Parts: sequence; structure tokens; C-alpha cells
Amino acid sequence: MTNYENLIATAKKTILEESHAIAKLADLVTDDFAKAVTIIFESKGRLVVTGIGKSAIIAQKIVATLNSTGTPSLFLHASEAIHGDLGMVQPGDTVICISKSGNSPEIKVLVPLLKRFGNPLIAITGNTASFLGKESDYVLNAYVEKEACPLNLAPTNSTTAQLVIGDAIAVCLMELRDFKSEDFAKYHPGGALGKKLLLRVKDMLDLSHKPEVLPSSSIKSAIFEISEKRLGVTAVVDNNEVVGIITDGDIRRMLNERDSFSDLTARDIMTKNPKTIQSDAMVVDALNILENFAITQLVVLENNQYIGVLHLHDILKEGIV
Repeated sequence: MTNYENLIATAKKTILEESHAIAKLADLVTDDFAKAVTIIFESKGRLVVTGIGKSAIIAQKIVATLNSTGTPSLFLHASEAIHGDLGMVQPGDTVICISKSGNSPEIKVLVPLLKRFGNPLIAITGNTASFLGKESDYVLNAYVEKEACPLNLAPTNSTTAQLVIGDAIAVCLMELRDFKSEDFAKYHPGGALGKKLLLRVKDMLDLSHKPEVLPSSSIKSAIFEISEKRLGVTAVVDNNEVVGIITDGDIRRMLNERDSFSDLTARDIMTKNPKTIQSDAMVVDALNILENFAITQLVVLENNQYIGVLHLHDILKEGIV
């Protein structure tokens, strides 16, 4: 085998080994999991997640996931906890302690201190018979037979197992809270994700570029309006009601079919019943309409009155796609 083939084979082997290890976790879920999730859900305080080494890194990711899905959480490094950071744990908080062995020196020092505070203690450990497993109120079994590491030393399968259990906790809490996309948006206001969840059509509309002509307007007027407003389209409006649209394509087709258009009006070449969207609709919904009908512009209405045109390019510029 070539060097590339060896690398690809090793990558596939690692992925498969980790996936098999994770699949086996499903058989290790007990009533303790349901009780632990319920305790977290009913808690009036925060969720404190602690660990040491690689488990500490997993704890930080779990905290990030929980915070973004409606469960106030914070990370406490196990070694820093016994040097002053234990003050982060307040009455009413629930604590999750993550440790593969459950017997590391830092964990053996920290657990009795946490127990003294009286906070509910949840263990995520690969060794339920460990010191951590025995001292915790609820034990979530993260046992794996071996690591994907060829030396069976570097945390691979074990840390992935911890992470998956954390994700399972987060998803269960989301269901208990009936957590919706609107709630998710509150915690993700920035970036493309925030825009996708929060941005409404009216937030993007340039009211100074509102192309419109009357049904009786000349084709020349329609062409000027399309060119001036630079949206590739003009609405045909009668008493502020949209009766049709004229696009660049409509103009080109007309020129291909006729030598003269002096006798035509906007009504003669417009497309009736154009696709519309209300101004308070989400931009992502507008994008779906544009994609479904393979068009680039949408007529925007407010209380069924014409207020402008939303172009696909405006959405693309916002980085929503």
C-alpha cells in the first residue's frame, strides 16, 4: 500500500472504532441518566461542569452547548477549583464531574469538597466503580473497551463518549424546555446563523429603491425604471396594488419578438400574479421561495400594500447562504 492508502485506511479505522464505541453507549443508559437530566432541568441554579486534562476540554464544549440551548452553565477546572475557584459553585447549582478513570488525584480532592456543599453531583465516567462513581448522586456510564489510539493511551474513544453523553443531556433538556428555533436565535444573534434566524425581510429592504410603473406606462418608462433602480425588475402598480411585474427577461423577450414597442404599455408585457412575501416574514423564508421557483426577485408587501422588491443578491450579500 502507498503512504496515502495507509493514511486513509487508518483514518477509516479510527472513525469506525469510535462510532462502534459510541453505539455501545446506548446500552449503558440507565434511570440515573433520566434522573440527572430531571435534576438539572428543575434546578434553580446553574450547571457547573468540571474535569481535568482532556475531560476538562470536553467539559468546556458541553458547557458551550448547554449555554446555547437554554441551560445556564459554567466550566470549573478541577485543579483550579481547589485553589480558589470552588467559590464559583453556589447553593442551588448542580455539578457534573467528568473523568475517565474517576480516580485521578484532583478528582479525589475535589469530590469531597463538592459533597460538603450539598450540591447534587453527577458523574460522567468510564469506571462506575471508581471513587467518583461511588461518591456521586447519579452516575452516567461512559465506558469504552479501548481507545482508538494504537497504543491504547491517548484519549480518543473515551473523550468522544463523554462528549456524546453531554450532547444527549443537552438534547433532552431542549425537549423538556420545548426549545425552539426562536429561542436558539436569542443566543446566536451574530453571524450567518443569527441572521438566518432573526433577520426579517423588512430589515433588508431598501425603501429608496422601490421600482414601480403604472399599467398604462410606456415600455420606455418601464425600461428606465428597471435601469434606475438596478433590481432587474419593476412592479406594475395600480392604486398601490401590485397587478404584475416586468423583469429584464420580459424586456428581452419582447425585443426578440417585436421590431417596435411604441404601441405597447406595461400591462401588455407584464407577468401577472408575481410571487410576493410579507415584510415581516423571515429572510430565510424568502430565500426558500426564490430557490423553489428559480427566481431572483420577490415583491414585498405590507398589509397587502406594495413597499418594495427583495433581490436574491441582497440575501447573498448578507452571508445567509
